[in-house]
Amino acid sequence: MDRIDAMKVFVTAIDEGSLAGAARRLNRSPTAVSRALGFLESHVGVELLHRTTRSLKLSEAGERYAAACRRVLTDLEEADMLAGGERAAPRGTLTISAPPIVSEEVLRPIVDRFLDLYPEVSVRVLLLDRFVNLVDEGIDIALRIGHLADSSNIATRLGGDVRRVVVASPDYLANHPPIEEPADLAGHRIVAFSNFGLESWTFTPAKGSTIPRTVHLTPRCIVNSVRAAADSAASGKGLTRLYSYHVAEHMRNGRLKIVLADAEHPPLPVHLLAPHGRMSVPKVRAFVDFAAPTLRAEFARLALEAGTLT
Repeated sequence: MDRIDAMKVFVTAIDEGSLAGAARRLNRSPTAVSRALGFLESHVGVELLHRTTRSLKLSEAGERYAAACRRVLTDLEEADMLAGGERAAPRGTLTISAPPIVSEEVLRPIVDRFLDLYPEVSVRVLLLDRFVNLVDEGIDIALRIGHLADSSNIATRLGGDVRRVVVASPDYLANHPPIEEPADLAGHRIVAFSNFGLESWTFTPAKGSTIPRTVHLTPRCIVNSVRAAADSAASGKGLTRLYSYHVAEHMRNGRLKIVLADAEHPPLPVHLLAPHGRMSVPKVRAFVDFAAPTLRAEFARLALEAGTLT
């Protein structure tokens, strides 16, 4: 059996979460998929997957082997694309990672138009509120908000810096003590989004100081969904902290207002990232060239709205 083909089956099974899903995606029988995985495990001499009737779970050795398989398959794809020359048409599956709200409201229409232009490309969008290792997780492009660590990834700056804002509904603000400095938050109801701090929030130093201000919190409600945090705050249940684009719609319709704007940290940059070498792959280069101008315009618009509506 072809080991490279077995690697493709292995990675597909991981991505689909089941043997049946891998079989459907690869247009093979479940028996053929199981046989390929068995061949691979026999070859490496360890169990790579813990199988149940409904799901798959990587073993410790499987996690390491999966990352290696993704690198091998990516390198092979790049070699094929480069051999085809710079004029090769974009084709194949493009995997994109992005934060959920950005993907739903900004990225999805861009992906739809991109697919119309390139009929030989399919797109897989992963909605993740966490950083990903692009190579280990088989990501072609990631939309990332925040300062970038040193790496070999190729970054395309999108501008339109994103603010971290504290918001509440006008009704809540009208019926609770005023919020003039970060310390005032300690006496208020907090709806905490798990990615933005559950026990404390930090703000810029006070005038004349170099020490950031930290406010310790006892949230009344903790959620791991951006939409839930924004909707709860808009319903008057307390203050929450999110990115400015998370609350743009609620701000436009007057359901949320920003407080403590003068104590915010500097805005965060927005980038498209691709692993080193992937920008030479036609499908990746085509998407970055197509999407970057629109994304710059969208994030600039959201930044302008947040500043106007503060």
